[in-house]
Amino acid sequence: MISATDDRYLKTEQPFGRWLIGQVAREDAIGALARSAKADSKFPKDGDFEAISRRLNDLQAEGEMHVALEDAEGAWLSI
Repeated sequence: MISATDDRYLKTEQPFGRWLIGQVAREDAIGALARSAKADSKFPKDGDFEAISRRLNDLQAEGEMHVALEDAEGAWLSI
C-alpha cells in the first residue's frame, strides 16, 4: 500500500550552493557566479544564501557578484 509519507512523494530540496554550481552553463551573471563558485575549493556547496554571501565578502567580490547571488536565490526559490 502506498502511504502519503512515502519518500517518493516528498519534495527533496537541493541545497542552494549545489543548485548554484549546477548553473554553470547559463550565459548570464548567475552562470558567471556559478563558474566562479565551481572553481573555488572553499565554496560552501551545502550553504545557504548567507553562507555564500559571506564567502563572497571574504573574497572581496565585486558588487555584480552579490547582485547575481540575489538573482540566483530568486531563481532557486521559484523552482
